[in-house]
Amino acid sequence: MKIAIVGATGLVGSVMMRVLAERSFPITELLLVASERSLGKEITFGGRKHQVVGLEAAVAAKPDIALFSAGGATSKEWAPKFADAGTVVIDNSSAWRMDEHIKLVVPEINGDQLTAADKIIANPNCSTIQMVLALRDIHRNFGIKRLVISTYQSVSGTGVAALEQLDGERKGEKPAMVYPYPIDMNCLPHGGDFDEDGNTSEEMKLVNETRKILGDPSIQVTATVVRVPVKGGHSEAVNVETRKPFELDAVRKMLAQTPGIKVQDLPDTNTYPMPLYAEGKDEVFVGRIRRDTSRPNALNMWVVADNLRKGAATNAVQIAERVKDIIG
Repeated sequence: MKIAIVGATGLVGSVMMRVLAERSFPITELLLVASERSLGKEITFGGRKHQVVGLEAAVAAKPDIALFSAGGATSKEWAPKFADAGTVVIDNSSAWRMDEHIKLVVPEINGDQLTAADKIIANPNCSTIQMVLALRDIHRNFGIKRLVISTYQSVSGTGVAALEQLDGERKGEKPAMVYPYPIDMNCLPHGGDFDEDGNTSEEMKLVNETRKILGDPSIQVTATVVRVPVKGGHSEAVNVETRKPFELDAVRKMLAQTPGIKVQDLPDTNTYPMPLYAEGKDEVFVGRIRRDTSRPNALNMWVVADNLRKGAATNAVQIAERVKDIIG
């Protein structure tokens, strides 16, 4: 298949290439697409060098699938142009996620809803993907009434410049500031832009995307997003209140049997998920599974994943694999 990666020079774009290679995705032609300042740059993939091309040239080439990770403004302008040319766009930005006509997909949950008519498909936010995968069977079996989420998100979720800020601060330098405050030795309860109610855009993604992916607008969701001085991997403390009673052993068994989930939950041996050990892996790791005794039908769990892989690139490539099977 002819594949385009829009935003190929960025963090997620580079991981997309790595995941495509690891999963042996059948590529007959690869188009690496970026902004004008990167045109002509050479990137090695599959043992050969590829020159970065512009968006217009990529549209004209009519790729079968275009993986977008170039920001919302680029996606809003260019995804429809690719779609009009017959390309299926899988977009990693927030531009299309809440469009009622666009599907928001985590393949293990709702990938079976994709059809040949879907020309723009939205990839969810990184923190949403890992959480809803862990919630999938809890919701299907017990019904989720309410979620209380606190995230501990790595700086790689903000991009290369944020990594450079963290590295510079650790070296005692004065790097360009991506965040409004230092991030090293600090935690910032601030992800995205604040709205008039005091919530941030990253927090509202967890609220709205969770409801859309799980197909239940009645789920009550509240979230606090925190950026922490970790280079890679997002962590989440998730409190789940269900509509029906459950047994913890049944929850653990369901999680262990969920594709893409790895349970790490042995307190006696200090076995629990940590971002340091999730980095570079595709699984979503779940641990600290325990009953919340302050409320009926409630439990706590700790959910960790590599935000650049399952939280972005791997999920997008898994969608592409589904699309490949649909369009042949």
